[in-house]
Amino acid sequence: MIYYAAVFQTEGTCMSEFKLTDPFGSAPTKPPFTQSVSGGVAWHNLPVTRPYTLGQLLDQTVARCGENDAVVYADRDFRLTWYEFSEEVDRLARGLMALGVKRGEKVALWATNVPHWVVLMFATAKIGAILLPLNINYKSEEIDFALKQSDAENLFLINGYRDCNYVDVINRLIPELKECPRGELKSARYPHLKRIMFLGGEKYRGIYSLNEVLSLAVQTPWADYLKRQGECDVHDVVNMQYTSGTTGFPKGVQLTHWNIANDGFWIGACQNLSSRDRVCIPVPLFHCFGCVLGVMSCVNHGATMVFLEKFDPVQVMSSIEKEKCTATYGVPTMYIAMLDHPLFNRFDFRSLRTGIMSGSACPVHRMQQAQTKMFMREITNPYGLTESGPVMTMTRYFEPSIERKCQTIGQALPGVEVAIIDPETGELAPLGQDGEICCRGYGNMKGYYKMPEQTARCIDARGWLHSGDIGRMDEQGYYYITGRLKDLIIRGGENISPKEVEDFLGTMPGVKDVAVVGCPSKKYGEQPAAFIIPSDGATITTESVQAFCKDRISWFKIPKYVHVLDIFPMTASQKIQKYKLREMAHELWPDA
Repeated sequence: MIYYAAVFQTEGTCMSEFKLTDPFGSAPTKPPFTQSVSGGVAWHNLPVTRPYTLGQLLDQTVARCGENDAVVYADRDFRLTWYEFSEEVDRLARGLMALGVKRGEKVALWATNVPHWVVLMFATAKIGAILLPLNINYKSEEIDFALKQSDAENLFLINGYRDCNYVDVINRLIPELKECPRGELKSARYPHLKRIMFLGGEKYRGIYSLNEVLSLAVQTPWADYLKRQGECDVHDVVNMQYTSGTTGFPKGVQLTHWNIANDGFWIGACQNLSSRDRVCIPVPLFHCFGCVLGVMSCVNHGATMVFLEKFDPVQVMSSIEKEKCTATYGVPTMYIAMLDHPLFNRFDFRSLRTGIMSGSACPVHRMQQAQTKMFMREITNPYGLTESGPVMTMTRYFEPSIERKCQTIGQALPGVEVAIIDPETGELAPLGQDGEICCRGYGNMKGYYKMPEQTARCIDARGWLHSGDIGRMDEQGYYYITGRLKDLIIRGGENISPKEVEDFLGTMPGVKDVAVVGCPSKKYGEQPAAFIIPSDGATITTESVQAFCKDRISWFKIPKYVHVLDIFPMTASQKIQKYKLREMAHELWPDA
C-alpha cells in the first residue's frame, strides 16, 4: 500500500487527505488519517488538474489582475504589467509566425535570465512551438550535441555568459551563417536548423535581432494567430529540458502543457501564493527550478515575478528590499551566500514570508536562519526531477516543524501518487523501509526525445516513473531521501553525469582509464572527483586535466579533484567499485 495526496472539502473546511491506494490499479481504501489546512489557499472544490494550455493560463491571469506587475527587474528598473507582458508575448508570437515557425518546431534558447526570456517561453507556447532551454554553462561540444540531438529548427541566443562568447561559438560551428541570407540557413552540420535569432537589439550577420522579429508581427493576421492558438492541445509538448543522467550525454525530457501547468499550480499552492505576492527568482530559467517552480507558480496564481539576470547575493537582497518581495527561491548555497555576506544586516527582509530552498540537502541551521533572519517562516522544500514535471513531493507553507522542512522532502502533491518500491523485487517496500522513490501522475514526462529505450527504463509498464533515489515514507505521509541508486553527482543544484565526464576525459592524451565520482562538499553538497589510470609514461595532474576541460565542457563538470591510481577497486565481475572511490575521495579531500 502507498499514500497519495488528494484535496477535498468537508463541512466547509479545506482538508488535505492522504488516501491509501493499491499502486497496481485497485480503488483507494478508507484513508487512515487527514490533515487540516487552516487559512491560506482556498483549495475548496478545486479539481486536482486543470485542462489549460500555457497560453490559456496567461490569458486568465491577465483577465484577473492585468494592471498588477507581472515582470520586474529591480536592478534596471524594468517592469511590465500583466497587460503589457501579454502584449509582448503576442507580438513575439506573431513575429515568429511571420518568420515561418510552425507548430511542433523546436525553439532552442541559449540565454541567461534576460527580460524577454519568459516572453519567449509563452510566445512559443501560444503558437504550438516547443521551447528548448539550453544550459547557459554549455561550451562548444555540449551545444553541438544538443543542437544535433534535438533537431532544433530555431535558435535564440545572447552574447554569452562568463568566459564563453555564444556568438563566436555558433559562428565556428556554423560557418555558413555569414554566407546564407537570414531565414534561409543551410548548415551541413545541422540540416534541420532554419533560423537563428538574437534575444536583444544587437545585429549580427545572418541573425535576426529581437526588434526585427517583433516588427514582423504585423505580417501575421490576428485571425491566423487565434487559429494557431486554437490548435494547441494540453498534451502537446511545450518544453524540452536537457537533463544529465547516468548514460552519458543529456537526454531531452519532453514536458507538456499538462505537466508543467498543473505542477506549477500546486507548487504555488504549497507556498500559499496569490496575486498579492512578489516572488524573487534569481535561479536560472533554463532549469525547471526557474521556469516551472518559479514562472509557472507565479502565472497560475498571478504573483509578480522579480527576476535577476544571474545570481548575485547583493543584487538579490537589494531586489527583495526594493520590491518588498514576499518570497524568494534558491539552492542552499545561494542562501548561504546571502546569510554570510558582510552586507546582510544592511537589508530589510521583513516583507518575506515564504519561498523555496531546494536543489540539494538543506542544512537545518541554514533553514532556521532563513526563517528567523530572513523572516521566511513559511519556507518550503520540494523534491522531484525534471522527468516528473518536476515536483512530486513538497513541504507546505503551514508546516510548523523545522525538522520536517529540512529532513524530509514533504508529502506528495495533490493528484500525484508516490511509491517506495523495492528495486530488487519491484514490489512495494513496507512502511518505514527503504526503496526507490517512484511517482505517477500529471507531472510525468511524455518521454525522452528520440530515446524510447531510455524512456521505458525510466517509466515502467505500470506508469511508475523511477527517480533513482532511495528513500522511505513515514506514517504521516512524509518522504525521506536516504541514498541514491543512480550514479549521479549533484553539485550546488547542478546534475552532473559521471559517464559524460568520463567519456570526455577518455579522449585526453595520456588517460588510459578514468572513473568520476562525487566527493562530499560542505559548500556544494558534492564536487566531481576524477580517478585516473594514466597510459605508460604519461604524467597526469589536476592542472593538466582542468586545462584539457576548459572551454570544452561546462565549468561545474570540470573535476575539482584528480587522483592517479595504478588500478581501480573492482568487483568479482570486473566492475569498478565506485563506492570505494567515494570513500577514498572523502579521505583524500576531507575539507572539500
